[in-house]
Amino acid sequence: MAPKKNTLPRPLPEGYILTDSEKKSWRIGKIIGKGGFGLIYLASRDVNVPVRDDTDFVIKVEYHENGPLFSELKFYQRAAKPDTMNKWKKSKQLEFLGIPTYWGSGLTESNGTRYRFMVMDRLGTDLQKVFMENGGHLKKPTVLQLGVLMLDVLEYIHDNEYVHADIKAANLLLGQKDPSKVYLADYGLSYRYCPNGEHKEYKENPKKGHNGTIEYTSIDAHKGVAPSRRGDLEVLGYCLLHWQCGTLPWLSSLRNPAEVQEAKAKLMSNLPDSVLTMSTYGSSTEIARYLSIVKNLGYNEKPDYQALRKILSMAGPQGPLDLSRPRPSETARPARPATQRRPKKADMAAKGSARQTPMPYESDEDISDEDEPLPPRVHPRTRAGARQRQELEQEKRNTDVYEGKTWMTMRGRQNRHYENHQTHTLRLKDDHTVPNSEVDYSRKHSWNQNQWEETDDEGNHWGSDVCGQEDEWTHYTEGNGFGKSENRGKWPIKRMLIFLVVMILTVVGFWYYPHWSRNTT
Repeated sequence: MAPKKNTLPRPLPEGYILTDSEKKSWRIGKIIGKGGFGLIYLASRDVNVPVRDDTDFVIKVEYHENGPLFSELKFYQRAAKPDTMNKWKKSKQLEFLGIPTYWGSGLTESNGTRYRFMVMDRLGTDLQKVFMENGGHLKKPTVLQLGVLMLDVLEYIHDNEYVHADIKAANLLLGQKDPSKVYLADYGLSYRYCPNGEHKEYKENPKKGHNGTIEYTSIDAHKGVAPSRRGDLEVLGYCLLHWQCGTLPWLSSLRNPAEVQEAKAKLMSNLPDSVLTMSTYGSSTEIARYLSIVKNLGYNEKPDYQALRKILSMAGPQGPLDLSRPRPSETARPARPATQRRPKKADMAAKGSARQTPMPYESDEDISDEDEPLPPRVHPRTRAGARQRQELEQEKRNTDVYEGKTWMTMRGRQNRHYENHQTHTLRLKDDHTVPNSEVDYSRKHSWNQNQWEETDDEGNHWGSDVCGQEDEWTHYTEGNGFGKSENRGKWPIKRMLIFLVVMILTVVGFWYYPHWSRNTT
């Protein structure tokens, strides 16, 4: 009985000899990885000695009946021939093009089971691991440099009638010997969008909707449209945004592909503001401009790759790829956290189970998805900091501004007018002003959980506790909001005295009224 499709093959014994279609022999070593459909072995041309750990080759193995590796082989055989790549690099004056080298392929049979294999260059770690080790951020110059490198690769494969359709950090591999070189691997989902120079037509197919890695899938792919050049560029834009900002607006909705599609459409329709508000100090300006150009591309329109490269190169000349952990000041935090919904525990639990398994897209040659690496872990910002919670509460107070004066709505109670602008200004000057200088921004103050609370004109505090456990109205009334707290104990006595006076006057009135009425008559 033939093995089921899209399952991992049974491991081959270490030291097994494979012979490719050109009669070259390869010896396999230990397994060093696995994807969704295949296993990856160390390999060596020297079949007489065990495979060393520092070998330069790897072999991917899948069941013969599976389609992903077959699709990847077709891509390399048609579009990634060494002579073709060298000629293209020379025409573009490039020294490096990040496409792995293909060394051979073939079929083999073991214990009655047929396998397909492919020999490739051995590469280093993937960018997803670096991304996670760096706390879910990459430096802005690094992100833009990665974008330029990937544009080179995409332009080449697009010029050769293919699209990648599954760009993500897990499919970007660093060089084994030179980590500054980055390769776009995993062409199992690659699609021949323009066979023989004729572009596929735009046609929505809901049955094929939401295909790919859900975080980065293009809007076309959500609709079931066949992959295209603009789809590849859109996917790359989402990746750049995630790497720089550390999040995407739809990470908490990965269980619902329709919600993800809607969030992506909203982000693209509100450019550039939707991207600029995701980070501070305009640090995502280049990505916003990049996505704005991609948004306006037609389905079968050829992109202006040079214009896109120019946008991503505006930060300055590109040096060595810096994959070190960014400093806190370099990370782009949300500019308006109060407007973002904090992820629920149920959303956070969606991490690994939220993805659909990317399915190969039908093309002229076959289905196409390869032994893709395990999908990247969802990394939403699952905890809002103390400052974010304070700002969230302050946003909920429904501040209305009228004629330069601020009126605070206090949960249905009467509006109280606070003229505290001068107080805040004086405090700001006290905190930051030094002699012979207007403002000294070099002074840093330790975090104080009450530093964001508001005060009225008498210096009384009101606002939420830093953990959100104390109600702002209770906080205010328990302070000096309606009179000094030290006088609160005197109010019952005053009320008692007033009550006694009223009762005495009432009794006297009832007693005196009959005498007064007789005298008047």
